[in-house]
Amino acid sequence: MRISQSIEAPIEKVWDILTDTRQWPLWGPSVSAVDCAQRYISAGATGRVKTVIGIWASFQIIRFEPPYYWNWQVAGVPATGHRLEPVGSGRCELVFEMPALAFPYTLVCRRALNNITRLACRG
Repeated sequence: MRISQSIEAPIEKVWDILTDTRQWPLWGPSVSAVDCAQRYISAGATGRVKTVIGIWASFQIIRFEPPYYWNWQVAGVPATGHRLEPVGSGRCELVFEMPALAFPYTLVCRRALNNITRLACRG
């Protein structure tokens, strides 16, 4: 399952937002904090995310293909894929990929898309 949104910002700017662990709580509605040795994720990076209900869950970056794609496992379970597709000069399409069984999570991902768009398009 995929949901996407067009963003009026260069792909590099959106990639920076997606891979900067300090920004995850700013755009990820289910993430309130991140504990990771790396500020910017890379292949194999590991850490923990604190959910909005206060539970810490470990994560590992599984696939990492800058500046177009990364996915991860959270608590050992395959989680969201984050894909960027160029759409002309200074624009890109951000796509979140998730298993079909995660259909209810699309509401959270929709909010994340809106938050990332806001961050990428400001000042």
